[in-house]
Amino acid sequence: MAILADFHMHTAFSADSEAPLTSMVEGAINKGLKHICITEHMDHDFPIYEDLENLEWEVNVDSYLYELLNARNKYEKNINVGFGIELGLQESAFRANALTAKGHEFDFIIASIHLVNKVDPWLPEYFEGRSERDSFEAYFKAIKSNIDRFNNFDVLGHMDYVVRYAPDKDSNYSPIDYKDLIDDILTSLIENEKGIEINTSAIYKSGLKDPNPHPDIIKRYKELGGEIITIGSDAHKPEHIALSFDRAEEILKECGFNYYATFEQRVAHFNKLS
Repeated sequence: MAILADFHMHTAFSADSEAPLTSMVEGAINKGLKHICITEHMDHDFPIYEDLENLEWEVNVDSYLYELLNARNKYEKNINVGFGIELGLQESAFRANALTAKGHEFDFIIASIHLVNKVDPWLPEYFEGRSERDSFEAYFKAIKSNIDRFNNFDVLGHMDYVVRYAPDKDSNYSPIDYKDLIDDILTSLIENEKGIEINTSAIYKSGLKDPNPHPDIIKRYKELGGEIITIGSDAHKPEHIALSFDRAEEILKECGFNYYATFEQRVAHFNKLS
């Protein structure tokens, strides 16, 4: 396997995982990885849904960091363990996200859009009363609006995440239908020296043909001059670490990339593909 770094994963410090942090580190070592970054969820002002009322989407960063540093020291001869965070962007959380980003010495920050007008696309109600195209456009517009106003991050996470939960998933989805919106997002990212990720959970978890984002978006990012691209499984349990990375490698090469990025202390490092 040419990709030896998984830069999107969660542990029990995130609301939707039960995996001990050490189990994720050990799982990565067992799969031959050399570098990982834990990226716990930090979704400030996330709405309370009836079936998720007991989930806490704001990680206790100090507790998380304490355990991460212990694991980093314990496994330092086997793997590099990065200190990351996945910030959920929305207008009401800009100040809280800024304080989180500035208040800790993260190695890596993912910016993700999980909500559009306080509704997560995983809820069926997100798609009710409007066409699939309008639903997708609303998501892309939310990305652009958020990254125009908040830029303390390193890569944009799972750029077309909304497709995972569409009634027909990716059956009718083609990025060319949203070219202008996508180009605006990618141009903004490139101008601000931000990257994108290839998130493989769309394949192994959501059953999509391709990762998030679609390969056409990754190719377009490269065509527009984008260089920073990380690879993440979005694993929430050890067995999901690095899944579908073979497909990510194929896409990288097909899109003209000879490398992938990792981060330490918010600085990108480029790793050649074999």
